[in-house]
Amino acid sequence: MSEIIAIKAREVLDSRGNPTVEVDVITKQGVFRAMTPSGASAGHHEALELRDSDKTRYLGKGTLKAVDNVNKKIAPKLIGLDCRHQETIDSILLKIDGTENKGKLGANAVLPVSMAVTKAGAVANGIPLYMYIGELFGVIPHRLPVPMCNVINGGKHAGQENSIQEHMLMPTGAKNFTEGIRMISESYHHLAKLLKEKFGAGGILIGDEGGFAPAQIIDIHDRLDLMLQAVENAGYNNMMKIALDPASSEFFYDGIYKIGEKSYSGGEMVDFYVDLCKTYPIVSIEDGHAEDDWDSWVEMTKKLGNRIQIVGDDLFVTNTKRIKKGIELQAANSVLIKLNQIGSVTETLNAIKMAQDAGWTAVVSHRSGETEDNFIADLVVGTSAGQIKTGAPARSDRNAKYNQLIRIEEELGEKAEYLGVDFRELL
Repeated sequence: MSEIIAIKAREVLDSRGNPTVEVDVITKQGVFRAMTPSGASAGHHEALELRDSDKTRYLGKGTLKAVDNVNKKIAPKLIGLDCRHQETIDSILLKIDGTENKGKLGANAVLPVSMAVTKAGAVANGIPLYMYIGELFGVIPHRLPVPMCNVINGGKHAGQENSIQEHMLMPTGAKNFTEGIRMISESYHHLAKLLKEKFGAGGILIGDEGGFAPAQIIDIHDRLDLMLQAVENAGYNNMMKIALDPASSEFFYDGIYKIGEKSYSGGEMVDFYVDLCKTYPIVSIEDGHAEDDWDSWVEMTKKLGNRIQIVGDDLFVTNTKRIKKGIELQAANSVLIKLNQIGSVTETLNAIKMAQDAGWTAVVSHRSGETEDNFIADLVVGTSAGQIKTGAPARSDRNAKYNQLIRIEEELGEKAEYLGVDFRELL
């Protein structure tokens, strides 16, 4: 019943209307489907996302080459294998590709196959996906994540240059995940009201991740002040914290960081964040420095790492080699986890394990170009990571993840754990 009898890939659309790859892995127990997301501010060290570069289709962003790689190169090697042998199948995928960065097949061909195999394995074992991922990872899942919800979009997610990219709320004062999402949703709608009153209809345009993208606000202080006012209006003062993702590689030019009209050295950026943390209830900063500016990362961790979470995304790209270097240098204390940055489920689990073994947290994350696939909701529970970042409570590509987490929390019942203010606590 667990034998793979067919694999079929096709080109479908992501949340930005760009092509992506969807894969069906078929066993006698059914069709198991997975889709791969796509990033806008992608790190240079990420696994390759294979595009066709045919300007006559989808402005060159077609994925027919990746689809062809699944159907003609991957499928023949996996048909007949047991879908429950995740590590073996993922190692075969890596061997077929044979490159460091999935440069032959494309991570967007490898990943949906790996994810669909995981889904098939869960059904073959007769357990929910998050429980099956827990088995693969070596934990008994019971922990629901504290969400990071991007309610104001800047940077590439909002079509802006030299701008802080993500301004997120974290419901650390909630009793459980379901209550936390309600608090976020209510605060989000209060924020919409404030923005509409202040800027009219243009103030409530939304960016790639569902957060508002008012072009009239460039200064981060103005954005954070509005967020805190919305939280207060919703009645959740002191129950909500702030997380930031500046995505600073996007405004790093020849050793200088440029935000708006101002320029900063690496050390001055550290001081910029220190001052922000004194003024606002910030508990997490992701990609505060550029992806290869290791010295500034080390300095920031020395100054702020004992107070807040310092998260590496473009710095680490879910790659154990780069995470290992970061641990040795003490360049952060947390790693962002994106499946498509590395390309397979097994490699992703290894990245989370390495971070946690070092005493670091791991934040499971979406991409700005998302799909309706809610795999990461089960992944974050299955690994007990304790934090998820998947956008504002708007648009079905984002809410699909939140809704799945509500279902999982209901299913776990009294066993479910939500850490709230202790979101950095490891198992």
